[in-house]
Order: sequence, then structure tokens, then C-alpha cells
Amino acid sequence: MRIDLHTHSTASDGTDTPAELVRNAAAAGLDVVALTDHDTVRGHAEAAAALPEGLTLVTGAELSCRTSGGTGLHLLAYLFDPDEPELERERELVRDDRVPRARAMVAKLRDLGVPVTWEQVARIAGDGSVGRPHIATALVELGVVGSVPDAFTPDWLADGGRAYAEKHELDPFAAVRLVRAAGGVTVLAHPLAARRGVAHIGEDEIAELAGAGLDGIEVDHMDHDATARARLRALAGDLGLLTTGSSDYHGSRKSCRLGEYTTDPEIYGEIVRRATGAFPVPGTGG
Repeated sequence: MRIDLHTHSTASDGTDTPAELVRNAAAAGLDVVALTDHDTVRGHAEAAAALPEGLTLVTGAELSCRTSGGTGLHLLAYLFDPDEPELERERELVRDDRVPRARAMVAKLRDLGVPVTWEQVARIAGDGSVGRPHIATALVELGVVGSVPDAFTPDWLADGGRAYAEKHELDPFAAVRLVRAAGGVTVLAHPLAARRGVAHIGEDEIAELAGAGLDGIEVDHMDHDATARARLRALAGDLGLLTTGSSDYHGSRKSCRLGEYTTDPEIYGEIVRRATGAFPVPGTGG
């Protein structure tokens, strides 16, 4: 089995619609794909309706979190009940803050002399949940930076950067608790991917999250080199955490291909076993 547990669609900041994403996942030879758009489950229904035969959909979301010490991190949540009221309310708070935050970053960029407009960013975001990758794409269009990753630096959109603006984010310990209460499973996303504008999180903080109920760590990821992967795999072993691998696919917005990194079938089976809020959706040829 080939299993990719971290992808994005136009429901957040990917460039494939949910239907296109599952069709592309099947074409890439995947058996299981997780749709984990940022702070939203809006793409799940379309993805499920379009599932090709033989492909299984894992419903999920990538939750925006920040520790009390100011460390930004992302938490992958799988197979939770999307209608659980408390978790749904928190996701809505994060989503509702995305537009004011994006407008604030556009204003900061204009103050820095960049001729970006809100209309340009809104056009790029389309129906998705607007975020930094859409603003980064605008900077690429304007020739300010050469690529989307180049925008995630202190000069521009990285945490604390000149054009950065804060938004409502979940406390990660509360997020782990909420996802578990909704029957879901949590995996810490790309914890050492600082170049993507997400700060390094210390091993002590990961250990605290494990003590609070975190299920796993995303180890095999395009932004983790061999040293980072070995470090995280050893840490996961010490803490009794699951280890996953994923593409973090964003369509044409990132260079990583669907299925470039995958999760061991036994780990996937354990994630499904632990989940009680939802079940993977098997493709029926839609």
C-alpha cells in the first residue's frame, strides 16, 4: 500500500480542487490519501464524491497552533467528527481571522514598497481559506521573489518577518485534547521545517505534547533532511509516538509530488484503529 497522509486542495492553499486531488492521487499510484486543508473540512465532501475506485480517503485538517512561548506549529488531525461543536468553533475562529490577517500583511507589504493589492491576493486565493502562500504567490507574480518558499524569510512572510501579522491560533495542548474528544488522531506536522516559516519546536515541547496525548510525528517530509529524520525517529521511539511520511502536496504551489513520501501501512492501520470520530472513505468509482 502507498499512503500519503498530508495534502492540500483549493479549499485552503492548494491548486488542485478536491476532486482533482483525489484523481491525481489515484493516477500517482496511491492507495490512501488524506485531505488535510488548513483549519477547514470544506473539501471533504467533494473529494469523497469524486473518489476513484481503489483509492481510500482519510478526512483530516491541518490545525494552526502556537505555544504559550510563541512557537508556531501545525497539527495534523485525522478522522475526527467534523461536527463536534467545540473543535468546530475553534476552527471557525482561526478561519474567520484569516482575512483580516491577510489584509494586514498586504498593508505591511505596501508600506515596504511592494505594489501588491488585496484584489490580487483574493484572486489567487479564490474560494480557498486565504493564507500566506497566496500572498507569497502574489510576490512571485510581481517578481519580488523567485518562488513561494523564497517569500518565507524574515524579509517578508516568515514568523516575525517584516510583513508578518499574527492570527488566532489554537494552543496545541488544547488542540490535542479537542481532536481526541472528537474521536480523532493527532500528528505533529513537519516539526523541524523552519524554512517554511514555522519555528523549530524543541524536544522538550514535543515530549510535553506526547504526554498530553499527541499520537505521532510527521518524520518523512520534504523539509526534513536525513539528520532531522533520524533525530525525529529516535525521539518518536523514546516517546512511543507513531511516525508518518507525507508529501504535504499543494499542487503547483510546491515542488513535492503526491506520494513522494509515504506512511508505513502498519502505522496507518494504527491511526485508523485509534480513531473513533470518523472512518476512512473507500472509493467507489465516483
